[in-house]
Amino acid sequence: MPADRSATLRDAVGLGLAVGLYGAAFGAAADAAGLDLWQAMTMSLLMFTGASQFALVGVLGAGGSGLAAVGSALLLGTRNTVYGVRLVPLLRPRGVLRRVGAAHWVIDETTALAIAAPDRALARLAFLTGGGTIFLVWNATTIVGSLGAAALSGAALAALDAVVPAAFLALLWPRLQRSFPEAAVQRRVAVGGAVVALALTPFVPAGLQVIAAVVAVVLAGRPRPRVASEGAA
Repeated sequence: MPADRSATLRDAVGLGLAVGLYGAAFGAAADAAGLDLWQAMTMSLLMFTGASQFALVGVLGAGGSGLAAVGSALLLGTRNTVYGVRLVPLLRPRGVLRRVGAAHWVIDETTALAIAAPDRALARLAFLTGGGTIFLVWNATTIVGSLGAAALSGAALAALDAVVPAAFLALLWPRLQRSFPEAAVQRRVAVGGAVVALALTPFVPAGLQVIAAVVAVVLAGRPRPRVASEGAA
């Protein structure tokens, strides 16, 4: 097996296992928010985008309305549309079924794996291997987390309130490191979103501060028009 192919498989499987294990945290958070096992499993199977899933159960767990929970999840999930636009010319999936299947696996991690690959063939390999690994492990550990949380009681059950913020931080932290592209920008965006959410928490119903923070971050990150220099032709 060529070295590039071997390295691509190793990175995709390694990242897939690491990210997929957070499905256990989602399963536990879903149980704490009042969702049963089948509801948690359906979300992992059909939504399959960690940030949106955690946002939805986090808002529900905080007492927010279903509308606020769904709104938060949808807003966070819109970034996957942008990823899809970037990946279509790279992966070139053929046929409706392949396009739909590929779209379901368009998340932060699979996008990063595909774009980092040195050529189109390895990009497809990284995307499919990473996506398949994350999907299988995430769904399996969702069941484990949900069943495990259902068996807890007392102080251990109360500690589940920390699962959603802890999981969010774990997913976010690698993007704040110096080695991540535009890490300084990522840190400013993260801090700005947190400030907006914290400032609104005492004044708005549960879940709306998350929506407001996402909107603020989207507006802050919108493309800036280039100002033509004076004297330009």
